[in-house]
Amino acid sequence: MQRTPLSLIAVVVLTCTVASVAAQQSGRANAQIAPVSGGATTLPPTPPADYVIGPSDVLSIVFWRDKEMSADVTVRPDGRISLPVLGEIAAAGFTPEQLRTRITSAAGKYLEDPDATVGVKEIRSRNVFITGNVAKPASYPLNAEMTVLQLIAVAGGLLEYADAKNIVIIHTEGGRQQYHKFNYRDVIRQKHTWQNIALKPGDTVVVP
Repeated sequence: MQRTPLSLIAVVVLTCTVASVAAQQSGRANAQIAPVSGGATTLPPTPPADYVIGPSDVLSIVFWRDKEMSADVTVRPDGRISLPVLGEIAAAGFTPEQLRTRITSAAGKYLEDPDATVGVKEIRSRNVFITGNVAKPASYPLNAEMTVLQLIAVAGGLLEYADAKNIVIIHTEGGRQQYHKFNYRDVIRQKHTWQNIALKPGDTVVVP
């Protein structure tokens, strides 16, 4: 019987060992890359610089040493939130930091040196609206700066028979409505680009 050379046996053993180690390392790498939940992680929104809390926004109130006082809350239409122990607190119209100060002050009646944070989980109060001859007239969240031209693009663009020269932006300031004209054809030709204003929460764009 012909014997297999020892050098060949050593090569085979070494090859199998390397393959085994590579497979184990690949498995570890895949385990590290794979999301724990089995899906993409949803990150909380980053509020714009001018953000103030509004109705329907979802907030996370956390007391680090007093978990029973922590809660996720939705701002009610009257602008208030309800918290364990503390009860009702006005939230709308304040920044998260201003609300944190108010909550910390209220908690001082029950806790020594309270430590609270206010996080924004969902922004539902900042919306702009577009109606008329666009592909998808609707309300859209305004979680970052958006111009009139960008809103039209998000809404799927103008329909064939839209009056692109006489679009109107309706803005409410101090309880009074203001009207601004927007000539789509001019703006895309880089004329009168000042018309392409940054929208504010509550603005409505009307495309006749």
